[in-house]
Amino acid sequence: MPRLTRTLPKYRKHRASGQAVVTLSGRDFYLGPYGSKASRSEYDRLVGEWQASGRQLDTREQLTIAIVMVQYLRFARTHYVKNGALTGEFDYITAALKPLRRLYGDTLASNFGPKSLKALQHSLIGEGLTRQGINARIGRVKRMFKWAASEELIPVSVHQGLCTVGGLLAGRTEATESDPVLPVPDAAVEATLPHLQLVVADMVRLQRLTGCRPGEVCILRACDVDTSGDVWTYRPDSHKTEHHGRDRVIVLGPKAQDVLRPYLLRASDAFCFSPEESERKRRRAAHENRSTPAKYGNGPGTCQTRNRKRPPSCQYTNDSYRRAIHRACDAAFPATEPLARREKESVRKWRERLTPKQQEELDEWQSQNRWSPNQLRHTAATEIRRQFGLEAAQVTLGHSNANVTQIYAERDLTKAAEIMRQVG
Repeated sequence: MPRLTRTLPKYRKHRASGQAVVTLSGRDFYLGPYGSKASRSEYDRLVGEWQASGRQLDTREQLTIAIVMVQYLRFARTHYVKNGALTGEFDYITAALKPLRRLYGDTLASNFGPKSLKALQHSLIGEGLTRQGINARIGRVKRMFKWAASEELIPVSVHQGLCTVGGLLAGRTEATESDPVLPVPDAAVEATLPHLQLVVADMVRLQRLTGCRPGEVCILRACDVDTSGDVWTYRPDSHKTEHHGRDRVIVLGPKAQDVLRPYLLRASDAFCFSPEESERKRRRAAHENRSTPAKYGNGPGTCQTRNRKRPPSCQYTNDSYRRAIHRACDAAFPATEPLARREKESVRKWRERLTPKQQEELDEWQSQNRWSPNQLRHTAATEIRRQFGLEAAQVTLGHSNANVTQIYAERDLTKAAEIMRQVG
């Protein structure tokens, strides 16, 4: 067996060029004129860095963007986790990196500069994305390179160069603008409530009164509510900005208490608003309203699919909460013929019988007549700002910055109009 050695690589002379040379991990490095003081200093520097790296060469300049992406996604899979589950940010990161992988996956990460990032930006415009969506994706790409620089996978100068590329500005780009999220009129909410299951209707009422986020309504439990005072407080077990070390307290007034009180009569760690409970209430109401005598036909619980693929859960999610509202909107504001949904027709068969043009017309109709839970937050913020001012809306919504609150709370122009009637 060959004898193992830990001796340092030799300082040698390259006869053809007269330069000093040293071989590290099979690669030759030329140091300058042989025997010069500068070549000796360069030899000491290279060998010192080689030893500090575990007798391996620095491979930062050899990593492709695809390799950096794999390592970053491995990090993101463990970093963007809340309550043991991946957050939605991981999916956004994956979507943002797909175009980068397609266009520059084989490019060396150290060679990816501002011009390459601008080319990626332009390609996203060609895909029809909105300006806000493109800026968000480019921001996530920059974040990946920032992480890679912090892990010494790429030179820091690469990230610094990418930071010089600004976001797309409104009116100065071909990218389209996304529609702003506006408050939903109370009349539309009231028209939708009769078509909602009682549990979901109470979720809507509670969110409209408190201005909380949809996710904060879905995870509400009795143990998270302090009922000791005349005004109750709700501290969500998890919320959007907890990783910033911020606290979130939702205040429940008398009207909100009346909505929530019946749902507190359960195990303290059980979710107040449960799809299982909603389904039981729906079946009970259907049984009470049946026209067939009880001794005929199927009895309660005898006509149910066993081992359902998607049984009712014990907790609503943001998506299931939104879908329930959208179904109620379709019932409250039905499309006209031939786009209307027929009685007892499934959504899949409904869309299958429509032509592609009719499907586009249906999508346009639904976008104009559907509203989402997030709009309830905007409605509550606008009302609070109109009655009590911007600071009150900021405190109620739990924002640390009033500029964020202005996005949610629409300005009330009534006061300005009244002033101008007298002054202008």
